[in-house]
Amino acid sequence: MQLVDDVEPYELMKLRLLNGSHQAMAYLGALAGHTHVHDVCQDPLFRRFLHGYLDEEATPTLPPVPGIDLDSYKADLVGRFANPTVRDTLARLCAESSDRMPKFLLPVLRANLASGGSIRCSVAVLAGWARYAEGVGEDGRPIEVVDPLRERLMAAARRQGEDPLAFVADRELFGDLVDDERFTAAYRTTLELIREQGTRAALEELLRRP
Repeated sequence: MQLVDDVEPYELMKLRLLNGSHQAMAYLGALAGHTHVHDVCQDPLFRRFLHGYLDEEATPTLPPVPGIDLDSYKADLVGRFANPTVRDTLARLCAESSDRMPKFLLPVLRANLASGGSIRCSVAVLAGWARYAEGVGEDGRPIEVVDPLRERLMAAARRQGEDPLAFVADRELFGDLVDDERFTAAYRTTLELIREQGTRAALEELLRRP
């Protein structure tokens, strides 16, 4: 056990690395046909994407975390996620998104928008949530969206064909993100890739970009 004077760096580490990783895997992994967390983390494409989120986007937003080797912490996280004996489901991680995303992933996105840092992975996660909320998978099967704001989210997601920003225009959830031109340009492009080419092809394209 480690006793510390300031718990905030450790709380942010958990929120943005552990919990944020859950969101990074959940919607995109489910859309691509995976069922369990370990399936996603054993998929080389998704493993690259997860490392991109952790290393390029989440970690730069953290203050120093005394006594913690962040590279080791992240390696341990991904190793645990890839363990097939845990049997954690993506459906569980996709539930209650309207409560989880504003706490875990949106702060990372906002911090990188403010600093000029990388946003491609965070934007892809958000676009994946928006596509997931349409309620139909890439295989044509229905998706059971579990969220207290289910009807509102699904109604917005289903308008995306005509208005690509319909989902993120909800200011109660996303604040002024829709006013940020860098965000909206990246989001439009990523959502279009996911909706038209599918999740795997979209991630492959995104990860090829500098």
